[in-house]
Amino acid sequence: MMTDHDIVQGLICRDERVTREFFFQRCRPLFMSIIQQVFPYDVDYDEVVNELYLYLLADDGARLRSFGFRCSLYQWIKVIAIRYLIKKRDRLIENASQETLYIERASESESAMMARSDVERLFSLMPNQRYVHVIRRLVLEEQKPEQLAEEMNITAANLYNIRRRAMAQLTRVALQDVHRTR
Repeated sequence: MMTDHDIVQGLICRDERVTREFFFQRCRPLFMSIIQQVFPYDVDYDEVVNELYLYLLADDGARLRSFGFRCSLYQWIKVIAIRYLIKKRDRLIENASQETLYIERASESESAMMARSDVERLFSLMPNQRYVHVIRRLVLEEQKPEQLAEEMNITAANLYNIRRRAMAQLTRVALQDVHRTR
């Protein structure tokens, strides 16, 4: 079984076997879920993965090289993919139509408001509000970990541990919420 180190090295070296196994087998369920959440229209899985792969390998793999092994590669790639695809959402599939996008923009802002509402509801269900603060600042507001660690008067290493536990708690809360609403 490949370790996170093996996978990162394989991706940086553009090892086809590692790339296929990681992106098209191991991460496929994760990416399919992200795609369904991020895109309000159908997109091609291969196209999304190719875009993400190019993004990770830009500047001689600088983003992949920045992975600090403080969390699992799977968790890290999840955050990177969500952020990247949200920013890329409107440019991934070219709209050849000359019609105005006013209605589409209105529904996007509506869905963004619904997403924010869902996130806030999940935050309210989390028992540890310190975890909510860390997720809000690091993930939603994209604050630099070093700055937040200093604000919270803790080490950056401790902050990474808190973030890992916070994301795990948010995941558990979200899964429980899904099972409750079924």
